[in-house]
Amino acid sequence: MRNAFAFMAPHWPAPKNVKALVTSRERGGSKPPFDYFNMAEHVGDNPANVAMAREDLQNFVGKNQPLLWLNQTHSTRVAESFTPNIEADAAVAFNSDYACVVMTADCLPVFFCSEEGDKVGVAHAGWRGLADGVLEATLDKLNIEPEKTLVWLGPAISSKHFEVGDEVRQRFVEQLPQSFDCFEPSPFRLNHYMADLYQLARLKLAERGVDQVYGGAFCTYAERKRFYSYRRDGQTGRMASIIWLAE
Repeated sequence: MRNAFAFMAPHWPAPKNVKALVTSRERGGSKPPFDYFNMAEHVGDNPANVAMAREDLQNFVGKNQPLLWLNQTHSTRVAESFTPNIEADAAVAFNSDYACVVMTADCLPVFFCSEEGDKVGVAHAGWRGLADGVLEATLDKLNIEPEKTLVWLGPAISSKHFEVGDEVRQRFVEQLPQSFDCFEPSPFRLNHYMADLYQLARLKLAERGVDQVYGGAFCTYAERKRFYSYRRDGQTGRMASIIWLAE
C-alpha cells in the first residue's frame, strides 16, 4: 500500500515549525535484503522500489519542500542550497524551500536546529566524519550561538556492536584526550576496541559549547526489525533522516 511506512520523530524541545523524522524499515515495497522501505539507489535494490519509497516520503513531507538527496562520501562538505545529488555529507536550510536529508545504516545522523526555529541541518557522521569534523563544519554553516543550538542524535550502531582498530582510537584520542573513555577493549580481537559514536559526538559538540544534546539511545545493529545495519548485514538498505522548516 502506498504511503504505508513507519518512521520515528526526534524527542527534543525543537520549535513547532521545525519538522524532522527518521524512516524505518518496517513497511514498504522493497524485497529482501532491502526490506522494506529502502531510500538508497546505490545498494542494488530495484530502482522502481526506491523511486516509489522516495515518492511516498516526498508526499508525506510535502511537494512544496523537495527533498535534497546528497551523494555521500564520508566527507565534511555541507550543502547549503538546493543542489540535488551534490557531493556532501550534511545539509543546512535557512528557509522552507527544501528539506535536508542524509541516509544511514549504522552511521550517526545528527540533527540541528536553532531555538528560534529559523535554521536547521542534518549530518551523516560515521567515525571518519566525526574525526574529520563534519559536525563542526555543519555548525559553522549554521552559525547559531552554541547556547541556542539544539541537537538530536538519531539511530546509529551502539558501542556494544561497533568494533574499530587501534588506529581509529588513536586518531580520536590525539584530537580529544577525553575520548579515551569512548573506547573499550574488544572482547573479539586483540588491539581492537568497541567505539561509542554517541559519546564521541557529544564530546565534539561540547568542544563547541553545544550542550543541549538529546537522543543517542538506539542501536541499529541490535534492532533488526526497525533499522538497517551495514555492519550486521552487509548488503542492505538505508534509512533517511530528514529535517525541514514548515511554512
